[in-house]
Amino acid sequence: MPDLIDNVRAQLDALESHSLTRRRRTAETPCAPRQIVDGRELLAFCSNDYLGLAAHPRVVEALREGATLYGAGSGASHLVSGHSRAHAELEERLAAFEAPHLESSRALYFCTGYMANLAALTGLGATADAMIFSEALNHASLIDGARLARAGVTVYPHGDVAALEAQLEASVAPVKIVVTDSVFSMDGDLAPLPALLALCERHGAWLVVDDAHGFGVLGDAGRGALEHFGLRSPNIVYVGTLGKAAGVGGAFIAAHEAVIELMIQRARPYIYTTAAAPALAHALLASVDIIEGEEGAARRAHLRALIAQLDDGLRLERWQRPASTTAIQPIIIGANDEALAAAARLHEQGLWVPAIRPPTVAVGTARLRVTLSAAHTEQDVAQLTAALNQLERMRA
Repeated sequence: MPDLIDNVRAQLDALESHSLTRRRRTAETPCAPRQIVDGRELLAFCSNDYLGLAAHPRVVEALREGATLYGAGSGASHLVSGHSRAHAELEERLAAFEAPHLESSRALYFCTGYMANLAALTGLGATADAMIFSEALNHASLIDGARLARAGVTVYPHGDVAALEAQLEASVAPVKIVVTDSVFSMDGDLAPLPALLALCERHGAWLVVDDAHGFGVLGDAGRGALEHFGLRSPNIVYVGTLGKAAGVGGAFIAAHEAVIELMIQRARPYIYTTAAAPALAHALLASVDIIEGEEGAARRAHLRALIAQLDDGLRLERWQRPASTTAIQPIIIGANDEALAAAARLHEQGLWVPAIRPPTVAVGTARLRVTLSAAHTEQDVAQLTAALNQLERMRA
């Protein structure tokens, strides 16, 4: 046993020596721009609660009502006895919500976005003669889903449509699956979805779109990246996350009804896990109503204004800020230790901005990952921009 523990400690020491140790903070109040964290109030720019719905009174009340109606847990997997009326109503609502962009739309609800992505790729790529074409900067859940599928896997460079086209033309696989994030979680840029869809339709391929950071935020009605780009196709398999802009938890796959039936029959992450609490599904009905309604539109407009304010206010010279029109605003510093030091200095000022390091991002691109929410105010963003501008000058 000592040898085993010594080996584990050596691995931990190696992480520490490269400034790669991850540490948790404990929030003591609801998710919001201002939170009590480890006993101290912080102004947070790190959650994915893009519309500020995580503590919205209507959503919280719907969660309470859902617990009263359905209890605390589901008790079993969906295919045993855990599929409740709340789950069914949510899936019907989500299918209708995304119907303008999918043919014969049907939706399937999952406990997490990670599980939904595993299900999408292992479900579609369950045969050895399938081939998955994966974007280089895809989320870890998509990478893991591709690894778990029986299909072969090839990676195309970030945003490189020409490289993907060459890979598709060279492939003789009868089942082709192109998979991409819509909004890339560490850079905030958007995938070239119209060009990707055109390729998929030309080559008879599926296009799996992980819209974790687009659902609820992009598009006039908040339907996400498909609405943003005005896309509609039976080739699309759409994954929407419900723990970010929707403010609750879980995720869904929306696609042609035949694809969803295949997921129910084949996708192990769906079949072999206890269904999420029905109360969560009940609360999400309220979230989708807000997203689609006038309040959702107003919150998206306010979020866009805050993004523009940050863009206008930052005056960075050494640090790099990739172009992003989304709520994800990275500031690339480079070295792990400098990124950690910058996050620590911000924390001293009461600002919670996380340092992101490898392997989440490439070596030499450690960064501060700023995320904005419609719950932030103009004063909040002004405080952040002033602190960042001053901090970069101090470390020059």
